[in-house]
Amino acid sequence: MPEIPKNALTRGVRIATLPASYAGRAALGFGKRVGGRPAELVTAEIQQRTAEQIFSVLGELKGGAMKLGQAMSIFEAALPEEVAAPYRATLTKLQDAAPAMPASTIHEILADSLGTDWRDRFTEFDDKPAAAASIGQVHKATWHDGRSVAVKVQYPGADKALIADLNQMSRMGRLFASWVPGLDIKPLIAELKARVIEELDYLGESQYQRQFAVAFEGDPDFHIPHVLAAAPHVLVSEWVDGRPMSDIIANGTPAERDHIGLLYERFLLSGPVRAGLLHADPHPGNFRLTNDGRLCVFDFGAVAVLPEGLPTAMGSLLRIAQSGDAETVMDGLREEGFLLPHVEVDPAQLLDYLGPFVEPTRFEYFHFSREWLRGQFTRDQ
Repeated sequence: MPEIPKNALTRGVRIATLPASYAGRAALGFGKRVGGRPAELVTAEIQQRTAEQIFSVLGELKGGAMKLGQAMSIFEAALPEEVAAPYRATLTKLQDAAPAMPASTIHEILADSLGTDWRDRFTEFDDKPAAAASIGQVHKATWHDGRSVAVKVQYPGADKALIADLNQMSRMGRLFASWVPGLDIKPLIAELKARVIEELDYLGESQYQRQFAVAFEGDPDFHIPHVLAAAPHVLVSEWVDGRPMSDIIANGTPAERDHIGLLYERFLLSGPVRAGLLHADPHPGNFRLTNDGRLCVFDFGAVAVLPEGLPTAMGSLLRIAQSGDAETVMDGLREEGFLLPHVEVDPAQLLDYLGPFVEPTRFEYFHFSREWLRGQFTRDQ
């Protein structure tokens, strides 16, 4: 397995191949259309090849490149089927899979983080990663007391790679507009830069995970693995077997998908109440259904601290929005700091913009379908 490029110039050159390759494919596609091939077929071919190359480059580079790919993979559900279809399988890979780092590199990080005698902490350690993602990969091992554990190891230089990649890709709006038409990539990258740095702090993540684990200890519906050891670049926690959410989404029955979706929503909303924390990284790779039917949650690098629970203003403003009182909603948003004092907004247009957030609250049960999501995405263009 080749080493992941760490040099900023090398990484920049690899990322820069993406728009150049896309331009070449587009030119070739134009030639094929002139030669008589159907435009729809040529476009589908270009989309598929673009998706495959993006996964290959972003996946191998990891860092901010991989994180951007994971973030953008969520948007495919909002796109028309003829646009989303060529990308779906490729983008799903980015949610819970990536090329692995060499075992020798992992051993060096473990020695630096846990000491040169790090092997004494384990009776077994599998050099083959069980999972690999944007800034780290997970290995299965047996702790010295016999418990199965997950050892998450952060890639060396992940912090510099994150920022360098995101800065470079913020200048590639045209390429990503071809990937996800209508998406403005710059605000997305700005938000990623503000959030992903938090995920580099494994010690901070371990504290959040411990807090969640204590709050949900013994719960019949949820399971949070306990942390056994932590260092800035290594996190050891209990291993949990189960069925990945991504598999349930792709292959589960409607009842299975509804079940895990309901558990996820309940966990999301109960976290601030029970733990004072909001899990803020919802991609499917962070969830699985255990053999006894509980939702197991991983990866607490992105967490919002809410010691008082969810802001009460959220519920109040949603109820007011349900009644159609646009003026009061606007005043409330301004009071909470969502609207600056000097910004003038038409209340009716604002209420219409908030429609996707308000509509589901009008019903006891609401089905978030692809069709509904695509309709909202189109409405807001």
